Amino acid sequence: MIHHLALAADWAAAQAAGEYRISTLGAGLDEVGFVHAAHADQVAGVAERFYADVTDDLVLLVIDPDRLDVPVVEEVPDGAAEAFPHVYGPVPVGAVVDVLPVERSAEGRFVIPRL
Repeated sequence: MIHHLALAADWAAAQAAGEYRISTLGAGLDEVGFVHAAHADQVAGVAERFYADVTDDLVLLVIDPDRLDVPVVEEVPDGAAEAFPHVYGPVPVGAVVDVLPVERSAEGRFVIPRL
């Protein structure tokens, strides 16, 4: 499985449209060319680095790569030390096998569901 942090409102819009097309916070698939994803052990770091200032509700999409009809490519982003999965096309809602709420602790740190 691969994972993607999403604004709850973006996920709700994707359910209505039948596919998810947000690449990353504030940028769409058409702009970036792929949907950013992460492995289970990378999710907490992504949340802290890129979503720390987000106050909207977040969800964690659990995506089954076998349900995608587009390539998933492991790539090392500029400035990163490890590879992340990139989904080169829209994510059909049927490829999302679970949607988990992302909470914050009293100290403001993300509480990522156990994957």
